[in-house]
Amino acid sequence: MSMLPHAVAEHHRIARVGWLRAAVMGANDGIVSTASIVAGVAASHASHHDIVVAGVAGLVAGAMSMAAGEYVSVSSQADTEKADLAMELEEIKKHPEAETKELADIYVGRGLDPDLAAQVAKQLMSRDALAAHARDELGISEMSSANPTQAALTSALTFALGAALPLSVAWLVPVSNVIWSVAGSCLAFLFILGWLAASAGGASPFRGALRVTFWSALAMAFTSLVGSLFGTSVG
Repeated sequence: MSMLPHAVAEHHRIARVGWLRAAVMGANDGIVSTASIVAGVAASHASHHDIVVAGVAGLVAGAMSMAAGEYVSVSSQADTEKADLAMELEEIKKHPEAETKELADIYVGRGLDPDLAAQVAKQLMSRDALAAHARDELGISEMSSANPTQAALTSALTFALGAALPLSVAWLVPVSNVIWSVAGSCLAFLFILGWLAASAGGASPFRGALRVTFWSALAMAFTSLVGSLFGTSVG
């Protein structure tokens, strides 16, 4: 007796893209911006207290800024998606035959025979016309749809966690060692972050780690240079 093959459960990483992007951006910005602030203030010959205060201020301001920025940005995307869906729904109500043909043409372009494409389009239109057009014409799906609250909370939380790493190092080490200690530890943090983010997204961990580390190190170097050239003792 022949056995029918069982469907294989597949777990794709694309469902993670929404929160993963916000998490990586938040953590990376938290580490880089706070480390840059700490290194820049330390390079200006500030006291240990002033360095830590500047780092704390950067953490709080950065987390709030990330949350607000992500919420506004993703809300704009969500508003655009809603407007496009409303427009598409109106077109479906007014011109159902034309919209069915438009859907069939999309499937023909993807490789289906015209007759089969027409059948598929007709069946999808009869079941959920808006969902079919949203997915296949507009490229909007449940996984890719914008979620402002999720993006804002994820960015704020990961920014704060990332910022806490260089801030903890700056608080624990003597002021004479702040710059090199923060820079060295943050490069290690960034390498780990890049590795984990690339692994979660299914990309090359080593390449992702190097990319994050290189550009972040460049940002910290420029900030330290500014602090060294233009800074003076604070307080």
